[in-house]
Amino acid sequence: MTHKLCPNCAHSVSFEHVSVENDGVTILTDICASIPRGGCTAIVGPNGAGKTTLVLTLLDEIPYSGTIRFHGYDSERPRFGYVPQSLSFDRGMPLTVLEFMAAFHQKRPLCFGIRKSLKTELVALLEKTGCAQLADRPLGALSGGELQRVMLSGALSQDPELLILDEPASGIDFKGGMVCCELLDRFRKERNFTQLMITHDLSTVLAHATHVICLNKRIVAEGDPKTILTPEVLAETFGPHKGIPAPGTIPAAGCSCKGKH
Repeated sequence: MTHKLCPNCAHSVSFEHVSVENDGVTILTDICASIPRGGCTAIVGPNGAGKTTLVLTLLDEIPYSGTIRFHGYDSERPRFGYVPQSLSFDRGMPLTVLEFMAAFHQKRPLCFGIRKSLKTELVALLEKTGCAQLADRPLGALSGGELQRVMLSGALSQDPELLILDEPASGIDFKGGMVCCELLDRFRKERNFTQLMITHDLSTVLAHATHVICLNKRIVAEGDPKTILTPEVLAETFGPHKGIPAPGTIPAAGCSCKGKH
């Protein structure tokens, strides 16, 4: 399938012929794709498709060939916020939620306390994400859903221009996942950042994403989720018979972004 960038989208990021190899093994091949400004772009694909690898190239964490361009930012690279799929840490560590968040901003040791102005700002953000009651709770005592919200709060506290989330609803029940996505929608519109998320949940993509990149080591398709996620595209992305919707339940293919992202 020939892939073309959507000509009508105002891009925040563009990948131009990006490839990644590791010990002679090809992970990504000739990636040409875009992340429209101000929208929510979802990267979907099977395990091993290179989704996280593509994000790591964006963060300049791994070597790659090709070019990644950032458009319309005051500096060479945007301010990033990153929410990983999981957080590895010692759950016995005596660190509260508020201290965890303050560590992103404060240079002086936390044992000397948190600046009053910073504490006020972080508590206000926790209130907006529904986590105010967790401020003084040990980080290791949080449930999966609570920890996910706290990591999101930490990323938002950095005032990102580009917020990246790896499986934002991972480890959260359906209701919790919907609440998480609704929070992200609200914050994105309020703060005017661009959102990029990796997800396996096609219902989340259809409900919340404004742009989708279908990836399986190469770009299979890209565009408006409501028009691009056809049974044919999903079969080519995930392989045949992988939970493909019945014909007629998803509209025909074709990008209809028209600069609305």
